[in-house]
Amino acid sequence: MIDISKKSWLKYFLFGSLYFTEGLAYMIASLILPIYLVEKGISVSLVTIVSAFFLMPMTIKFIWGGIVDYFIKYGRRKFIILGGFFLFISLGILFVINPSELLPLFTVLLFVSGVGVGFLDVSADAWAIEISTYEERGKINGAMFAGQSAGMVVGSSVLSSIAQFYGYRYVFLITAFIVLLIIIFPLLVNDIKRVEKRQKIGVLLFDEFKKKTTQLVSVFSLLPALNIGLLGVVIPLYLNLYLHVDIAQIGVIISIWSGTKIIGSIVGGGICDKWGRKKMLFVSLTFGLLFTALLIFANSWQIVAFLYGIIGVFHGAQYCVLSALLMDITNPKVGATQYSILTSIANLGMTVGESSSGILVSILGFTRTFLYGAWFLGPGILILHFIRLKKNELQGRDNG
Repeated sequence: MIDISKKSWLKYFLFGSLYFTEGLAYMIASLILPIYLVEKGISVSLVTIVSAFFLMPMTIKFIWGGIVDYFIKYGRRKFIILGGFFLFISLGILFVINPSELLPLFTVLLFVSGVGVGFLDVSADAWAIEISTYEERGKINGAMFAGQSAGMVVGSSVLSSIAQFYGYRYVFLITAFIVLLIIIFPLLVNDIKRVEKRQKIGVLLFDEFKKKTTQLVSVFSLLPALNIGLLGVVIPLYLNLYLHVDIAQIGVIISIWSGTKIIGSIVGGGICDKWGRKKMLFVSLTFGLLFTALLIFANSWQIVAFLYGIIGVFHGAQYCVLSALLMDITNPKVGATQYSILTSIANLGMTVGESSSGILVSILGFTRTFLYGAWFLGPGILILHFIRLKKNELQGRDNG
């Protein structure tokens, strides 16, 4: 068995590969699945409902986190394998099912796939919290989000090509075997063996969320996510409706954004381990605000691609460093549950940003919507000033 606690590069590979799986799953849900179902003759209104069943388990991932923490004595690795197995089996069955004939069963299997991703996600996060220290947590999160972004790039390019040339159902089969290959490595890694009894999760969580730092960080986490969610919808709409760019070219620009997020994740994660979380967040939020505001001058797709690519660097850094910060303040005894709640708050910000973007564009127009997207980061910088992080206390939590 491999002891990754003594080999940092193996930690980066482990968690980066697990998050790569999540990137693939996200692109299947957001890109492949809707088009596949429409081509099968399913109405657009029903397609959005069915597709939501794939992502739904991630919105309630604190449930899977609670299960993982409740059975903490079995370790984290077993639940990663369980989640990967759920995903492998359900995707394999989706390969042979025609959704136009068996839509209810198809939908149930999508939900099971999402549950698999949920277990894999919360277990990987909890495992990372347990085996990492303050000095390497930024780099680990950098590897995670770089892996996730790489999965999104592969999903938007390779899986879409497979769908076009071989058929959409082969995307499920090939992804299933990629998942199978990825979960082989955790089988070879030593898990942390625990002998604790089943925990009083509610009591521990209550104590953690009474802390002022936890409360401030929770509120803060909403604001960068609002910016990311808003731009994620508004940029494609702006390119299509205002600059009249076709869908293929929009896909290329989004891929540039995903690629620069990888750079931001890796660089931001490494720097925040040396500078500290607050300094790196302040830098990424400040420049993110500036370049978001500069979108009001983007009167060609080339300028949009350039600015959105730069924004992608700061988006990658923001999410990577924020995730490291959330891990820092998480109690390892309830790592899966507390961290999943904290990240769910951030995900709520992204959802609000996405869902409100169309309304803002309709009322304000694109230019003022870009300015509001930049404005969301301003209060974040202000709240960041009041967050007090004592490095020695965080390091003590690692050791205790």
